[in-house]
Amino acid sequence: MGRLQHDRDRRAGVSQGLTVTIAGFLPMIAVVSMFPAVPSIIDHFQGDPTATWKVPWMVTAPGLAIAVIAPFAGALIDRFGRRAMVVWSTLLYAIAGTAPFLLTNLDAMFMSRLALGIAEAAILTTVNTLIADYWDEGGRRRWLSIQGMIGPLVGSAVILGAGYLTAMRWNGVFLIYLAAFPIFLAMLAFVFEPAVDTSHAAAGEALRDKPAFPVNKIALIGAVTLLSSIIYYVYAVNGGLAFREVGVQSSDELGRITFLPSLGVSVGAGIFWLVGKRRLEVAFVLMLALVGGGLCLIGVAPDWQWMAAGVVFQQTGVGMMIPTLITWAQRDLPAAHRGRGMGVWTGCFFLGQFLSPPIVTLMKSATGSMQGTFAVAGLAAFAGMLVAIAALLRRESAIGAAVAPN
Repeated sequence: MGRLQHDRDRRAGVSQGLTVTIAGFLPMIAVVSMFPAVPSIIDHFQGDPTATWKVPWMVTAPGLAIAVIAPFAGALIDRFGRRAMVVWSTLLYAIAGTAPFLLTNLDAMFMSRLALGIAEAAILTTVNTLIADYWDEGGRRRWLSIQGMIGPLVGSAVILGAGYLTAMRWNGVFLIYLAAFPIFLAMLAFVFEPAVDTSHAAAGEALRDKPAFPVNKIALIGAVTLLSSIIYYVYAVNGGLAFREVGVQSSDELGRITFLPSLGVSVGAGIFWLVGKRRLEVAFVLMLALVGGGLCLIGVAPDWQWMAAGVVFQQTGVGMMIPTLITWAQRDLPAAHRGRGMGVWTGCFFLGQFLSPPIVTLMKSATGSMQGTFAVAGLAAFAGMLVAIAALLRRESAIGAAVAPN
């Protein structure tokens, strides 16, 4: 009882911010770290005819597990609390992530990746919920912006480390998951159970006066997140194929061309921090305009120079996308149902990751080229921008009517 009361009296600071921000990168590590290792793992299991499809599926299997499990994880943290879920799921992540280094059976390795996805679902859902519980809107914007700005640096470091570990041993890449153990210890030391019945909750939202589950609001958040995620992964998965259509065939050349434009992700996170201070709806409009413009420019580019220019706009918009979506969900969800709502958000975002490649394949068949598919995705983002503008104007009109003198 004393520990619970002490937690309720605590205020989140830099220690909590750094812990949850760094923990938020764990799911990214699970995907990024695998790409340099896939050929080596396939070569090791060359006598297994299923290796050619099972090993690549190991990359995306955690994402599918997240899509399925995250809503249930959200319901659990609303019912039983945040701290225990995030602490012990981080330990599970560390164990399941490192396990393939000690395993010699491909099926067992595959199952460990599914267990990793379950842990990721709990971590992502709880971390995003804790950001909303610990801080007001300004604090949430600050930590999400920091996460967005340092994300590309973390991704580059993971790829570098994964390549080095894979060169040492065919399954050496799985040692990278040892990084989760110190994060687990930081969770034990710094994460505390938030007072969600009082902190940053509007009047009437307290758990003792639990509001009705906001089905329509969560359905809207889920739908917008799903569609945004599908658009988000169009370039992430298929960008190299688009550059091939304008003559860039070498992976080395592609890396050199896209290195600087890819830094737009950090720029986008900074723009979100500046724009989000004023109006989140404006950030939505700008984000969709940048993504849509970038994808359309990639879609009509006659050469790699114009395509690289499109990547600058697209990556800048992508840098705004995740913090904008998360901030919107955190702002509009009642505290009593925030865990379940963020679980739906997480599930929908990773479902979009899973659905984006087959949708792109269908669109490529319809348009006849990857560039045509990018143009269609850009137009879809522009359509979303128009909806966001209409919502912004409607909100402004409602605010104006509310403050107008009688």
